[in-house]
Amino acid sequence: MTFPVLLVEDKDSLRAMLRHALEGQGHTVLEARDEPEAIHHLRQSRPAVVLTDLKLPSGDGFGVLRAAKELDPELQVVVMTAYASIQDAVTAMKEGAMDFLAKPVDPDHLILMVERAIAQRRMLSEFVLLKQELAERRGAPRIIGEDPQLHQVSQQLHRAAGTDATVLLQGESGTGKELFARTLHLLSPRAEGPFVAINCAAIPETLLETELFGHEKGAFTGASARKPGRFEMAHRGTLFLDEIGDLALSLQAKILRALEEKRFERVGGTVSLHVDTRVVAATNRDLKAGVATRQFREDLFFRLSVFPITIPPLRARPGDIPMLARHFVERFCRDLTKPTLTLSPAALDELCAYGWPGNVRELQNCIERAVILCDGAAIQSRHLHLSARPPNGSASAPEPAPAAGDPWAQIDLSGTMGDALRRLTADIERRKVTRALQDAAGNKTRAAEALQVSYRAFLQKLRECGLDA
Repeated sequence: MTFPVLLVEDKDSLRAMLRHALEGQGHTVLEARDEPEAIHHLRQSRPAVVLTDLKLPSGDGFGVLRAAKELDPELQVVVMTAYASIQDAVTAMKEGAMDFLAKPVDPDHLILMVERAIAQRRMLSEFVLLKQELAERRGAPRIIGEDPQLHQVSQQLHRAAGTDATVLLQGESGTGKELFARTLHLLSPRAEGPFVAINCAAIPETLLETELFGHEKGAFTGASARKPGRFEMAHRGTLFLDEIGDLALSLQAKILRALEEKRFERVGGTVSLHVDTRVVAATNRDLKAGVATRQFREDLFFRLSVFPITIPPLRARPGDIPMLARHFVERFCRDLTKPTLTLSPAALDELCAYGWPGNVRELQNCIERAVILCDGAAIQSRHLHLSARPPNGSASAPEPAPAAGDPWAQIDLSGTMGDALRRLTADIERRKVTRALQDAAGNKTRAAEALQVSYRAFLQKLRECGLDA
């Protein structure tokens, strides 16, 4: 993966010599003769390093430095100047330049400085992302399974990885869509760039825009400093938009523009920023149905689904369950520093007979709990706690049986009219939600669609009814 270098120098002969030296080391070089041309390249191409002379025919190197830092505070800038103007170079470093080169420029010194600048830029970007990932993960995940459907998905990932096409990963909750997105990133030419993930359903709508696109200082109360968004953080890498089906209509237009034009403005900003970001989206919802009900933009749907990949649920590949279960047993025994456990034949039979509505995520949680509870050499059925759940895997409470005789006799009419109505409404909602879950075999997305409410509203209703176990 190459990182462009912006070279700002008005003397054609020197610029050609420096370009030749950089290209000889595999760098892509963007050329500018003055400050306006440099600012144009900064906004259009987002270079990783800027090399600029301080003396320019139109504007100067200080203007280039300020424009670079305005666009990206972490952008590495090296200034070039004559021996007689070393004090100007020192002033530029105080304003944020990384270093300076004295003319005449030594090409070997130039190459070393550019390599150091690129390495420093990569470390700064990776530090933020690794800090976030380490807080969320205990180890690098990998795809486990030999089912033909899984092999087909793997082949599709390899085909998509060699392109920059937007990929839409479709599948039920818990099937490992983020894992597949990370695999796609690592297979792509962008593997050396960042992988940035954001769950569109987990962040309140009022905050999601600033998380995606960033904000300027003073954009709103509490915005005490500029903050880069996930699109910027994923520059020259991959941005994973999880649960894209829950995205508010108000944000869909801005994301569509970012996908089509590769540019956007920070919240509260006026400068149009250009990014080179490959987008992978994921959803457990039927986006076509969302388009039909006008909850999802049709143009955004077509833009996202350039290369759609459907991940099969765990129940569709039951032969992979024993392999996955043993993998999780080994992993959690290692994490918990316990001797390696085995799975008893009865436990394996029970795992294979269960419906796994929560897919691989539910299996992982089940095995982790079993490893913690097991105090022998083998995990038994009682450690799995699957017998207490319905065969289809739904953990929701059963719907109360209708009372015999007069149904009104069973309703609590005490208190005020409002009290009685609230109790009755809450009971009806609980029964309706429970019935929808049972009819959908525990699948919350399908239950929400049957009730014609958003997935987020359905989860809130589950919490209110005490059914979110």
